[in-house]
Amino acid sequence: MPKHAPTPFRRRKSTRAALAAGVVAALGAGVLFTQANASSGDTQPRTARNATTPATAEPKPPAKAGPTTAPKTTAPAKAKPTSAPKPTTTRRATTTPKATTAPKATAPAGPTTAKVTPPTANAPFDYQIGSPYSPPKNVQVVSRDRTAKPAAGLYNICYVNAFQTQPDALDWWEKNQPDLLLRDRSGTPVQDEDWGEVLLDTSTAGKRERLAKIVGGWIDGCAKSGFQAVEPDNLDSYERSGDRLTKQHNAAFARLLAQRAHAAGLAIGQKNTTELLPERRTIGFDFAVAEECGQYEECEAYAAAYADRVYVIEYTDTGYSRACSGWGGRLSVVRRDLDVSAPGGSYRYRAC
Repeated sequence: MPKHAPTPFRRRKSTRAALAAGVVAALGAGVLFTQANASSGDTQPRTARNATTPATAEPKPPAKAGPTTAPKTTAPAKAKPTSAPKPTTTRRATTTPKATTAPKATAPAGPTTAKVTPPTANAPFDYQIGSPYSPPKNVQVVSRDRTAKPAAGLYNICYVNAFQTQPDALDWWEKNQPDLLLRDRSGTPVQDEDWGEVLLDTSTAGKRERLAKIVGGWIDGCAKSGFQAVEPDNLDSYERSGDRLTKQHNAAFARLLAQRAHAAGLAIGQKNTTELLPERRTIGFDFAVAEECGQYEECEAYAAAYADRVYVIEYTDTGYSRACSGWGGRLSVVRRDLDVSAPGGSYRYRAC
C-alpha cells in the first residue's frame, strides 16, 4: 500500500483465519453473496514511502471534481510500518493447505469498451511500489505506483490509493473537496492513525460518484501510461471508520472503479480484504494482490476465488516460507522488505 512520505509500509490485519476459511467453504459450495450497487468516488494513489524517491506532481483531477490543480505528491508508493503486526489469537499455524478446486476467473462488472487481459497465474512477480528499478530477468509481472513508468515488455499493475487521502494532500482536500472527507460528529476528519491518512467518505451514491471522477482520472492515466491493470488500495478502510462506513459502501465504490478500469482496457485487482471475496463478481475484480496471505493463512481463499491469479507479498521469513511451501507451485509469491526499497542496500529479490 504505497504512500508518499518516506516511511515503511505495513498491512493492517483485521481479517481472521476463521473468516478466510469461511470464505473458502462458501466458494466451494458455490454460495456467492451480492451487494446492492451504487455510484462511486476517490483520490490520489498512495506511493511507497522511500526517502530516495523523487517527488512527483499529482495529475489534475477530472472536471467537476474540484479545481484543475490536484494536490502534489512527494515520494511514490506506501511502504509498511516498521513493526510487524502481532498475529491474533484466532490465527493458528497449519500444515500445507489442501488444494482447492478454484472457480474460473470472474467476469468484468458492467459494460466493457476495451479488451481486458488479466495477468497470468503463477507468473514470476515483483512488487516495486516503493521505488521502480530494472526487474530481475525472469520477472513477468510487476506492480508499480501510478506515478512511475511501466516496465517495458512486462505485464504492469498500477498502484492507486483509492480509499484514503495522502498525508501531504489533506490541505487540498480540505480546501477543495471538504465534504468528501469522512468526519466524526464533531466534524473532525476520521484518520487512519497508522499512516496519518484521512478516510474518504464512500457512504452515499453521490459522494461515490464524485470520488470516482477523481480516481477514474488516475485510472485513465494508468492506461495512458501503458499499464495493463490497476490495484486500488485501502479497500478495507471501512474497518477503520468507526462504523461510519460499511463494506457495502466500499464494494459499491469499488464496482465503479472496476467499470472505469474495464472501460479503459485495464484489469482490476482486489487488494487484500478477504471479507469481500464473496462480492468479487458483483464488483468485477479480475485477480488479487494479497499481502501476507501466507503469514495469516489466507492464500487458499484467494486461490479458490481467483483461479490462482493471486500475487502474494510476504514481509517475514515465516510468511514467505509458509506461502512458498503451500502455494509456491500455484501462486506468484515474492518476499519484500518493509521499506519496499530497490535492490542495492539490504534488499535482495526473492521469489518462489
